[in-house]
Parts: sequence; C-alpha cells; structure tokens
Amino acid sequence: MSDILVENKGGVAVVTLSRPGHRNAVTYAMWRQLAELFRAFDLDPSVRSIILTGAGDDFSAGADISEFDVVRGGLEDSKSYELAVDAAGDAIYQVSKPTIAALRGYCLGGAAHLAMSCDFRVAENNAVFGIPAARLSIVYGVSATRKLYALVGVTEAKRILFSASRFDAGRALDIGFIDQVAENALAAAHDRAAELAENAPLTIAGAKFILNGCARGALDHAAAGRLIDEASASEDYIEGRQAFKDKRPPRFLGK
Repeated sequence: MSDILVENKGGVAVVTLSRPGHRNAVTYAMWRQLAELFRAFDLDPSVRSIILTGAGDDFSAGADISEFDVVRGGLEDSKSYELAVDAAGDAIYQVSKPTIAALRGYCLGGAAHLAMSCDFRVAENNAVFGIPAARLSIVYGVSATRKLYALVGVTEAKRILFSASRFDAGRALDIGFIDQVAENALAAAHDRAAELAENAPLTIAGAKFILNGCARGALDHAAAGRLIDEASASEDYIEGRQAFKDKRPPRFLGK
C-alpha cells in the first residue's frame, strides 16, 4: 500500500494518504485499501485511536478524476466506484476506535467524505474545503451527504453542495464542519489521540456506536444493550473501580 502509509506508536495509528505529487488524490485502489485497513483496525487490540492525514502540503484534493475515464466511465462502473467510496467512508465511520482527521491544504470532494467520516476534524488555517460535485454533474453519495447534514445542518449542506464553492478553516469551524483549528493539525491530533488512547476502549466503542446510531436515526437498541453489558462484565470495569480506589491511573486492556 505505497500510496497509503501506516504507523502505529503507543496505540495511536497514523494513516497517511501519500501521493503528494498529486495532492494526495485518492485512486480507486486506495478507496478499497482504506476500507480494508479500517476494518482490520477494528480487530487489532494494539490500535487504540487513529489519525487520518495526508503527506506534504495537503490532506487530499479528493478522488483522482484523471482515472475516471477508466474506472468511472459508464453507469455500472460509476455504481461500483461509489460503492468503494462509501465502503471506505463507512469503515472509518464505523470503526470502534476514535478517529481524528488532521487537515491542511486541500480537503475537497471525496476527501471531505473521508474527513467527515472521522469522529473529529482538526485543521490548520491554510485548509481549504469544498465539494465540487455540482461542477462535475455528480450527485454526492447518500452516505457522504448524510454525514455532511449531521455536521452542518440542511441549509449549510445545501449551500455547500449547490454552490460547489470553497470555504476556509474559519468558516468550516463556524458551521461545524471541523471542531478545531490548530497551528499544527497533526500535532494537535496526536495530543488528542494519545489522550483518548488512555481511556476505556469498551466505553468508547459503546458510546460511538450509540451516538452514530442516534445521528443516523437508526440505533440498534439490542446491539447497544450488548455493548453496555459487555463493558459491565469486563475486566476493564474491575480495573477502573480498583484504580479509583487506589487513586492511580487505570490500565485498560479492552477486555
């Protein structure tokens, strides 16, 4: 996966889109690789939190349009392509670990879908956002549009999608598209990821599942109940209580 770099230190996995010569434009192969990668993170107990970022000056300029004639030339190809994009975004959205997008430079189109799929978005002042689908006669996918609506509301979502215009980090913060502006987005993301990695994984997984279900208006109450019961019966729950009694930081193992 030379176009996607992965590093795991201290429980924090950093995923880097690495095509800086192409502003980290995401190829069809990369969409598929991202889905596989984030599904694997769900099964890896050594990963406690995840940062998604881009190499060089940009997060990503979005989908690699230069390959559309080949991978998205007709209706059936377009359907397959959209399935791959949604699979990548949904794998990020659904992974049970906390995810943070560290953004600089371009965050456009499909890259916005990747960023919105993360739990948190930290951007530098030079970040530029936009969804140019209306300039390409593409309807932004349902999964991505639902995430945009959940973040910014219906009126702002319409403005972003209808106008195809770009907006800066200050505007993104004002409308809720991002939740933090930092001088160094990657460093700020590392700080937050390290903090979250110390907390109980079962708590975070359960809270994320319930909140995402509420945001979609489709919470699986039975599955949520199982996650609540799993945490209550866990070794981590015993450790949390003992650490409180001992007045020491807890050492959670996710089981």
